[in-house]
Amino acid sequence: MMLFTCQALAELSVVYPSNGAFFEHCLRFLDPTWGFAIGWGYALTWLIILPFELIAASITIQFWNDTINMGVWVTVFLVVLAFIQIFGVRGYGEVECVLSIIKIIACSGFIILGIVINTGAVGRQGYLGGEYWSDPGAFRNGFEGFASVFVIASFSFGGTELAGLAAAESENPEKSVPKACKQVFWRISFFYILNLFIMGLILPSDDPRLLGSEGANSKASPFVLAIQDAGIKVLPHIMNGVITIAVISVANSSSFGFTRTVQAMAQVGMAPTYLAKIDKQGRPMRCTIVLLLFALIAYVGLAPNDAGMKLFDWLLAVTGVTYFFIWGSICLAHIRFRKAMEVQGLSLDLVPYKPSGGVWGSWIALIFNGVCLAAAFYVCAKPKPGATAAETAEKFFKGYLAAPVMFVLWLGWKVKTGEWRLQTPLHAIDLKTDAKFRDPVNFEPEEKNPLRKRMLGAFF
Repeated sequence: MMLFTCQALAELSVVYPSNGAFFEHCLRFLDPTWGFAIGWGYALTWLIILPFELIAASITIQFWNDTINMGVWVTVFLVVLAFIQIFGVRGYGEVECVLSIIKIIACSGFIILGIVINTGAVGRQGYLGGEYWSDPGAFRNGFEGFASVFVIASFSFGGTELAGLAAAESENPEKSVPKACKQVFWRISFFYILNLFIMGLILPSDDPRLLGSEGANSKASPFVLAIQDAGIKVLPHIMNGVITIAVISVANSSSFGFTRTVQAMAQVGMAPTYLAKIDKQGRPMRCTIVLLLFALIAYVGLAPNDAGMKLFDWLLAVTGVTYFFIWGSICLAHIRFRKAMEVQGLSLDLVPYKPSGGVWGSWIALIFNGVCLAAAFYVCAKPKPGATAAETAEKFFKGYLAAPVMFVLWLGWKVKTGEWRLQTPLHAIDLKTDAKFRDPVNFEPEEKNPLRKRMLGAFF
């Protein structure tokens, strides 16, 4: 799903590189009102994630020292994040490059170490094999247990679409954006699936030290716990440092995603025009200031007796399934772009980059996004045994609040503009303004590669 979604985004971003990326694609190819809802849904998601990640980073510090108030670490991380913003997109890119190299080395090392631990070559546990996959089990609580991870997974996969936002600030979007999007398959396969598979082999899913298990407040990630169980010294500290870096990386991405989206919305009058200003260095500093001010809410999350975290539970509910709407909209925008090209008589040879999956890949990804939304709805709406009506309603809205929020945003802009059509007619879609098509005179039509080459081209 993510592979085809990112390939669709790559094609659109190469032809229409802009700060708003898929927000502007939705305005152009779907409907301005839905573009408004998608833009604000995405901006709110990053706005809320930032203070949450500041708290998460502070929790990882407690692995080493739990005597210092976490508010101190929130302040430290917030100052570091503010400093990075001074350097604009170059600062974001350089920091992400360094952090990504550290994460790649750590993930690769953990996969090798996990295999060593599983075979009993290190640690006191002996040979584990697939023991934890049968007891307590890899897939627990039936279909509901499997479907319940969709919202959490969407939260973790959030940011995959940032390559589209970076298109407008890339020197050569035609090469850099497709290259970044092609790497999605390998990033997901290696850093998500393989790492989590290894984790499932060496740490049981019902370990009481895991966050949220029987009310436990974990100060370490599952990666650190697995290494500790193997009796390896020093390495848990290194891995916890990497986890802290990874959390800071997400916070850094939050600033990029929010500021670029809101600045693009302000340019078209869908956000306060005050936020549209870009300084001489190309930085949307006014948007950055708004983001950093909102990040101060992280201190509320540190309130005693988890009172602050209850607020965060509801704030994070706004982000729950938002990404499924965003990814689905990217796919639908790509489908309608291709259809508009056909209706208006424009050749696809004018498009600099075309994914191997073509429009069919976007249809597949769109359907899968719908399936994920349906699965999340099933889990959120199903009452727990013995739960009251109030408890059931709270469970539903904490998991699915993003859907009514998106509807309210869509309806509110419809009422404000008085434009009640559901979508822009294909013949009325503006395909040429700001488009980076190939020169229709001085280029040769592409030769169609064999299926094998087209499939390999999707991943390399």
